[in-house]
Amino acid sequence: MASPVVRTLRSRRDTRQLGAAIARVLEAGDVVILSGDLGAGKTFLVGAVARSLGVEGAVTSPTFALVHEYATARAPLVHADLYRLRGPGLAAEVARLGLRERRREGAIVLVEWGADAADALGGEPALVVSLAITGERERVATLSGPRADGIV
Repeated sequence: MASPVVRTLRSRRDTRQLGAAIARVLEAGDVVILSGDLGAGKTFLVGAVARSLGVEGAVTSPTFALVHEYATARAPLVHADLYRLRGPGLAAEVARLGLRERRREGAIVLVEWGADAADALGGEPALVVSLAITGERERVATLSGPRADGIV
């Protein structure tokens, strides 16, 4: 297994650039798991990926709706936030949301707070992005998984 890719994000611009790099390597059926403390920038990074895939308009957190879906030229983009679903019923809730099926149908699935849901999402994610707050405006992104090597 390759070493993780580590990126220091000193600005929103750096995060947008990382989002564009992630978008370039994603393929239909990929799952991306995003983790990090509240306020680490998971939703902002998802927005950067979405915009790079051609999504126009606001990309907002699906914390209460649980799932938002966007059309892109490459594949449907599904953005899920499992923060409220943690615990013993997680697999059943992920099944109820149909995320595994959307993946099988070719959607790109980006999941915040999904580290415990990999099996329910259909197995190994294509990419895992862990965001750590290291300063008032600085974050460190650690990327691992099969698609991480393609991110430059």
